[in-house]
Amino acid sequence: MTTGRDTRRVSIDGGQSGSRVRVAIDGTKTDRDDRPIFTSRPVVEQVAEIARRALADAPVRATTLTAGVSGLTPDQSRPERLLALTADLGVDSVFLVHDSVSAYLGANGFDHGVVTAVGTGVVTLGVGDLGTARIDGWGHLLGDAGSAYWIGRAGLDAALRSFDGRSGATSLKRAAVDEFGELPELYMRLQGAPDHVASIAGFGRIVGREADSGDEIAAGILRDAATELATSVIAALRRTGWHEGDASRVSWMGAVLSRNDMLREHLRDEISTRAQGAVVQAPLGTSLDGVEKVADTPPGHPLDIEIYRAG
Repeated sequence: MTTGRDTRRVSIDGGQSGSRVRVAIDGTKTDRDDRPIFTSRPVVEQVAEIARRALADAPVRATTLTAGVSGLTPDQSRPERLLALTADLGVDSVFLVHDSVSAYLGANGFDHGVVTAVGTGVVTLGVGDLGTARIDGWGHLLGDAGSAYWIGRAGLDAALRSFDGRSGATSLKRAAVDEFGELPELYMRLQGAPDHVASIAGFGRIVGREADSGDEIAAGILRDAATELATSVIAALRRTGWHEGDASRVSWMGAVLSRNDMLREHLRDEISTRAQGAVVQAPLGTSLDGVEKVADTPPGHPLDIEIYRAG
């Protein structure tokens, strides 16, 4: 095994719809896609499999392995086990974090503030003088307010209400038929589909499209989603020591806010109205960039206690 300038860094951004992997050697970085990581199965074994594919047929070199994993729980965080599974690849140090930590570092670097990571689900993380605060991330059954799933479900609810005559006309009714077929069959089709969560979350993009086309009910769903996201952001600010009027950086991670101008503007308006001093700003980088930063977190930084490490 060699050291020094030959040291590799392998960074894994593990999500439930897919993973991104970066191998960095001597300043040269190579990114690739890989399989999802499922928190219903042992996490470290899946991370080890991804690392093994990333380093297949590569010369053994001293390697730092860092992974940010969606929904990582303390019970699933076993860095010593991950180190043992990958030591033959040259891995000599391991860092494991919840994906809210890597999202935060990608969006805000080491500055204090808040990130809201919005995808199929949503989790918000605040970092401040009082430490860290993770808000929501409770899954589609119990939480994830303002997520793609939340928006998509609200859009389908609006379509069915319009179909029943319980609310006014909305283009979401026709959009739901175009996407899923006739509405009387919709609930049975979705309940029986193994990918129903992803399918409903996917309808969130259609809600955004219809809102952009002028549908007031769809636009109202986006306003409500922004209100939910802002409520989580403000909770994170307050729990980490922010006071009204203090300057603070608020950012986001994920395609839901990156691609939806209306939702992003509603969030900006909500934050500027309800949290004077906090400013919504574009992310500094990607979540994979954030995974890469984990190993460089300064000692004593509030995020340091969120990192599980070995080696």
